[in-house]
Amino acid sequence: MWIFIGADFRSPGARPARDYTAGMNALREQLAAAAARLIVEDGLDYAGAKRRALHQLLGAGAHAEQLPDNADVRAQVEQYLALFEREEHPQRLRQLRAAALDLMEAFAEFRPYLAGAVWNGTATAHSGLHVLLFTDDSKAVDIHCINRGMRYRVTQAPHYAGRAPVECLEFDWPLADGTQSVAASVSVYPAKDERGVLRNGSRGGVAERGSLDAVRALVRAGGTP
Repeated sequence: MWIFIGADFRSPGARPARDYTAGMNALREQLAAAAARLIVEDGLDYAGAKRRALHQLLGAGAHAEQLPDNADVRAQVEQYLALFEREEHPQRLRQLRAAALDLMEAFAEFRPYLAGAVWNGTATAHSGLHVLLFTDDSKAVDIHCINRGMRYRVTQAPHYAGRAPVECLEFDWPLADGTQSVAASVSVYPAKDERGVLRNGSRGGVAERGSLDAVRALVRAGGTP
């Protein structure tokens, strides 16, 4: 595979802007492909996968501005799954979406929304369930978990709109067949923040998060969001 490192833009007849742009685009595409492989095979998150891909391809002298954006990496993840996990991926996705629906129904009173790879269809063997809850009584979420006999760990998660971090509860959630469980997290937001949850973040006109009704419809249809 060809990797763009640089060019002598001072050479007579060279077209610096066009050559540089084409080279950077090619480099970012290769970085996105390398990051996608790390996400699918090793379970890295997007930020970590992009940094490792940059180091692997360009070494210690690489610069952050060369990194691809998340949309490009996600497109490469989709391609990787379609090529190399054509049979496993649809079955895994159905299992995880069914588990996500169970989780959301268990927390229905807190206005749940599904986010992440299980919602957008790029779930891998390392993917967990990521659900956003909206309530003005965050303690009620803790009490809800305690009443269900759930063991959980309290952490923080970044706000979907880039504001102050929010409380996040992490625990294991069983798959429908009961033979295994998957990592799950519920991030607890103020009720007023629900107004922006579908407006903030979209790709090709498709929301980055799905409501309980949207996930129900998705599971029934067995399709994509």
